[in-house]
Amino acid sequence: MDLTNKVALVTGATMGIGAAIAVELAKRGAHIATMARQLEGPGGELRARINMLDRGCHLMQGDLSQAASCTQAVEETVEKLGRLDVLIHNAGGPAFGKIEDITPDVWQHTLDLHVTANYHLCRAALPHLRAAGGGVIITVASSAAIRGIPGAIAYATAKGALLNFTRCLARDLADDNIRVNCIAPGVIRTRFHKDMPEDRKRHNLDHRIPLHREGTAEQVAEAVALLVTNDYITGETLTIDGGLTMRIA
Repeated sequence: MDLTNKVALVTGATMGIGAAIAVELAKRGAHIATMARQLEGPGGELRARINMLDRGCHLMQGDLSQAASCTQAVEETVEKLGRLDVLIHNAGGPAFGKIEDITPDVWQHTLDLHVTANYHLCRAALPHLRAAGGGVIITVASSAAIRGIPGAIAYATAKGALLNFTRCLARDLADDNIRVNCIAPGVIRTRFHKDMPEDRKRHNLDHRIPLHREGTAEQVAEAVALLVTNDYITGETLTIDGGLTMRIA
């Protein structure tokens, strides 16, 4: 896909991986829309970066664990920017704890934000992607979806569900020229991982990650751009994790 004057909705793009994805797609010619819970400060910074690239940027505030916000994000993107070609649901957050620690409310919110939001966003986006003659959907999972991690059963379960959601949706939408792929980042240098205890961080780098370093948001964004622009990839999950998920021990 040539992204020149295409429109990408990237949720949660005011910071971290989402911001890097939005900027990378804008560099390649796309106009950007995003919905996030907090817009003050980071939202203005994102808009300035996108505008410096001579691309449009539309900001929306909302809670994507709610169906109404998902529908609003899609419809307002099309209303303000004229079309929709790429949908990337990046917004999310951690949910730490073993099963006895996770309350029913936290369990349900985690599934709503990471899994059910993709359902609502994709349903709302489909008519617009079809009207554009095709498009791209990217889901954002995690290395935790593939290997599992201790003390994060809700998060890992939700992210794991996205792997099969992606494959099923890719099969269903191939005849519409809509490609669906997934990314599974590992330990990336963002706010998500910055509060990790130093001893655990050191253990990851020394013993769990074969490349012995964290990834960057920009490296994830480059991988996303590949999946968006390469028209012969669909139904795939691309790990960006320095080899973390291939390691046996």
